[in-house]
Amino acid sequence: MLKKKITVSGTGCCLVDRLYNNVSFYSNAFLSYSSKKRGDGGLSPGHLVLKEEFEEYTKKNFQVILNELTAGRAPDKINVGGPCIVALIHAAQITFGLNSEIKFYGCHGPDENGSFLLSSLQKLPVNISHFKQMGNLTPSTDVLSDPSYDNGHGERVFVNSIGSAWDYSPENLDNNFFKSDIVVFGGSALVPQIHDNLVELLQQSKENGCITLVNTVFDFVNEKANPHKRWPLGKNDESYPNIDLLITDRDEALRLSGEKSIEKAMQFFIEKQTGAVIITNGAKNVLLYAGNELFGRVEMRELPVSDAISKRIREKVYNGDTTGCGDNFVGGVIGSLMFQLNEGKMKLDLEAATTLGIVSGSYACLYIGGTYFEKYPGEKYELMTPVLNDYKKQIK
Repeated sequence: MLKKKITVSGTGCCLVDRLYNNVSFYSNAFLSYSSKKRGDGGLSPGHLVLKEEFEEYTKKNFQVILNELTAGRAPDKINVGGPCIVALIHAAQITFGLNSEIKFYGCHGPDENGSFLLSSLQKLPVNISHFKQMGNLTPSTDVLSDPSYDNGHGERVFVNSIGSAWDYSPENLDNNFFKSDIVVFGGSALVPQIHDNLVELLQQSKENGCITLVNTVFDFVNEKANPHKRWPLGKNDESYPNIDLLITDRDEALRLSGEKSIEKAMQFFIEKQTGAVIITNGAKNVLLYAGNELFGRVEMRELPVSDAISKRIREKVYNGDTTGCGDNFVGGVIGSLMFQLNEGKMKLDLEAATTLGIVSGSYACLYIGGTYFEKYPGEKYELMTPVLNDYKKQIK
């Protein structure tokens, strides 16, 4: 009997990433443009700032500052970026051979960056027939990466132009979007109209029987508006009960919950009736919990990062950076959910999904940028398999 086709539809952040590696966060230039207080528009390791706000903060043209920070060099890599599209690409790459389809709903401008995104995405295994041209400017991010930061674990700073993503609205999501097995809202804080309507969009997805997954991004719009209040996820907290799985990093979890520790943040998400939650924490342990029909009951617990990859990073046996690690983590989780649905499982295994997420996120440290262009279909999963096998031994 032919197995049912698994469909995944995602909307949210898709942009051009310009990556500058080896930018010291301890240099005088960097420190002179650093943030002094929350939401002021300055640079802050691990965080995102909007280009317009950064220019207002520094009273300088961004290009002038970028030349100063990078000594005028060209980007080390220009790549497809964004928490939604990068996660979907990775999920599509590792589920090669599965009877499935992954669709992305988003937008680009009529400029050079838009042409770059279109031509790049055509080489990748994601359906982009709903990737529309609108507005004037394709969303983009300049990513400054310091691999030596945080005792050699590395960190990045993001300067983002939202561009035409300001214009992208829920009207662009058709009925088929809400008929998918899994719907993904990825980095919606950088697509403001989608973010503001998350409550209704999640409700509609749940009413149609979709599995809902939300992965977050640093929400500079709300950080600037209310630096001392917790960030809303959509209009209000009604989003949470309609999320089957929330994936967020430590900083974002603390800002969404208003708490001071990730354990208390997790408690906040549980009290808001979020189905399941994974909180990543850079090179530290990942925290997970589930209490819904989809995953059953998983008490709050931790999983470590990959020792094999950490060792390669410490010994500098790689030429990569940490850009896209979180997005690939999400892609690994989505891929695992797809594998499990394909097996016909009624109750999904959150630990297995987190395991593939951890290995996917770790593996992304070994190359520059979030999106990996395969030489042949299935190559990436093949390359990751030894790391996955090592990791399974590690957590036994």
